[in-house]
Amino acid sequence: MASPAAALATVDDLLAIPMSDRFHEIIDGELLPKALPSLRHGVAQLGLGDVITGPYGPRARGRGPGGWIFASETEVLFEPTQVYRPDVAGWRREHLPALTDEAPVTVRPDWVCEILSPSNASNDLIRKLRTYQRAGVGHYWVLDPESRTLTVYRWGVEGYLLVQTAAGAERIRAEPFADVEFSLDDLLDGDAP
Repeated sequence: MASPAAALATVDDLLAIPMSDRFHEIIDGELLPKALPSLRHGVAQLGLGDVITGPYGPRARGRGPGGWIFASETEVLFEPTQVYRPDVAGWRREHLPALTDEAPVTVRPDWVCEILSPSNASNDLIRKLRTYQRAGVGHYWVLDPESRTLTVYRWGVEGYLLVQTAAGAERIRAEPFADVEFSLDDLLDGDAP
């Protein structure tokens, strides 16, 4: 006799966790604690935020085109059984004109960057990539602090297209933020321009 299938976790299961303890994601219906970030991960996350939010964020003030809202580790509902906390996410102002207090956020980001952690890299490289693709997230970046690489994907009707890879000291301009030039060394060593 087969055992009954386990019930898939939903946003209600996530919201049942006290906010002070809720550093979780629901991936393919499985409620999982998010890996605690390493120092290298945290430096990459802040470095990336510094490079992009200055010229593209709400306070660009002539330093770039502006027009985006960014957040880190914010709960986003992609599907009933897919609620993620992207390392960094961005919404074009026309899609999210003002900050919202809803949790999780239900407006799909236009750009997501996941920073790989050794303990859960397959989630970012396989499971989350599939969900972001189904949800139509316009750009998906995967930043790997260990190998010092960045992989940039662009969404299309047939799925994600790999549009750029970069490593180390190589200077790049990566869509959708091509007005900014940076290197992975800048981000990962905490010396972003």
